[in-house]
Amino acid sequence: MRKPYVLLMNVLGLLGAALLLGVQGAPPAAAADNGEWAVYPAASQLGSRPYFYLSADPGTTVTDKVTVANKTTAPLTFLLYGADAYNTERDGGFAVRTRQEKQTGAGAWIRPDRDRVTVPPRSAVTVPYTLTVPADAEPGDHPGALVALDERIAEGGGSVALGVQRAVGARVYLRVGGPTVPALSVEDVTLDQDRPLVPGTGAGNAVISYTLYNRGNVTLNPKIALRAQGLFGRTLLARDLDRLPAELLPRQRIRLSERWTGSPQFDWGDVTLTATAKDVRETGRVSFLALPWLPVAVLAVGGLAGLAGLRIRRRRALST
Repeated sequence: MRKPYVLLMNVLGLLGAALLLGVQGAPPAAAADNGEWAVYPAASQLGSRPYFYLSADPGTTVTDKVTVANKTTAPLTFLLYGADAYNTERDGGFAVRTRQEKQTGAGAWIRPDRDRVTVPPRSAVTVPYTLTVPADAEPGDHPGALVALDERIAEGGGSVALGVQRAVGARVYLRVGGPTVPALSVEDVTLDQDRPLVPGTGAGNAVISYTLYNRGNVTLNPKIALRAQGLFGRTLLARDLDRLPAELLPRQRIRLSERWTGSPQFDWGDVTLTATAKDVRETGRVSFLALPWLPVAVLAVGGLAGLAGLRIRRRRALST
């Protein structure tokens, strides 16, 4: 029986846990490299041009070269392909589509001269490629990657037969000529509270969740300020968030969350998230009501009991 394989891809030199793993944070200033092979723009020195930065107008073609370097003592064979980039849902990291997925942007426009290349031990092979921008392409950024996928499928461990297939990709930052429109929004802000039943017996905690949406056609480097205010405008929380993607790609929407340790146990106010990037500033807000549930429940039960007692006394009074 044929063994099932799970393809674990290595993108930009980092091992992924499923298909393709995005890399959070700013791109390192080095060639994409996993220790066994590297992929980088053709240049006189390894890593001197770590990524492809390209500009083209709709209907034009750009030519360039990609180098695949084999650092092992055995020949390696790779499948070369272009891939669209996206932000992962998990943390907004930079990731690219697999070879089996449909490419609609830069990944579909990239055409290597060879889609399969064998690189001798401890050597490198440079392959020309063309990037043809359709005449009806939208202006703005179209990020992607040139990926070298190892043909080998290594056996994984465990009782279930798994396979590991790895890839390394050099990022492609393509800007298509035309108007650029930066646009950003903070949507669907929610607050999930976790408070002790009895006030003062433990700390209150909350999780603030929100969706960050790049509505424009250029890549943004967002920054977010979190602020919570209680009754009478008291500042309960004020900090800049640091667990953000360094690059929010065009038309990408990601869901993020932030923990609020020591959230109020009795208060009423608002949580505001202010997102800023190049030439844009947007806010999202959610109101909250923090009540100690046990005292409130006791008061509610007491109030209901009082109403019930009052009705009973009225009925007795009417019957006499």
